[in-house]
Amino acid sequence: MSQSNSRRPWITLRAPISRRNAIALGVACWVLFFLIWQLAVSTGLVTELLLPGPLKVLGTLGRLLATLDFWIDIGASVLRILVSFAMASVIAVPLGIVMGSFRALEAFFNPFMAAWRYLPAPSFIPVLLMWFGTGEGPKIALLFIGVVFFLVVLVMDYTKQVRTEFIETAMTLGGTRGQVLRTVIVPAVLPNVVVAMRQMLAVSWTYLVIAEIVASTNGIGAMMMRARRFLHTDEIMAGIVVIGMLGLLCDTLFRIAHRLLFPYIDESAR
Repeated sequence: MSQSNSRRPWITLRAPISRRNAIALGVACWVLFFLIWQLAVSTGLVTELLLPGPLKVLGTLGRLLATLDFWIDIGASVLRILVSFAMASVIAVPLGIVMGSFRALEAFFNPFMAAWRYLPAPSFIPVLLMWFGTGEGPKIALLFIGVVFFLVVLVMDYTKQVRTEFIETAMTLGGTRGQVLRTVIVPAVLPNVVVAMRQMLAVSWTYLVIAEIVASTNGIGAMMMRARRFLHTDEIMAGIVVIGMLGLLCDTLFRIAHRLLFPYIDESAR
């Protein structure tokens, strides 16, 4: 075999890579990002007042984490995300499953859901303030609206992908609609439901700062808005870093839960 044929390309279409290489490449991307960021600040390409360097942001983050008030802000934000996402999931998951299982229900609900998906959640802020006042209500409602309609459609689409042969076999064996739904469709779609929830939880985090602008006195978004008044860009960037880290933590927890709940799923399919 010639040397050219035996040499494997560094990048191959859909070729698996080792876990060590995957981690190394991921770390390398972050290192490159921080180097470019620091270089842009050090060379004066950007004004440090508007974009402080990563070392200053990390120092500010350490200072904030040493204060109790910042941990209260983090706790308030996490609680809002968890409550709103739990409410959205309780409604969206069963509704999406039945819509994907019964064409009549899909025909009834889907036009309504499709219309609401294209309405920007922040546009509801004025009316949410009128309905719920300035407490936790409008924040939870905004985070709920930003997720629930997309999650319904995702779950519905995943449910429709359950193989027809499974359903037909179960019905041939005498299974009722309820039995087929409970023992065939739901177990088959649950792995993808977890995937859909993981995807939409990321979207929920993207709405956090917008939700906490709404007459909020605590939360990461409220801290960032206070920092903006005094041009403390390093604190704003530190808040962005914390949101990113919390989002990554949630994503990791969902991946672990998926692996533990569905060990029979191919790792590369996750």
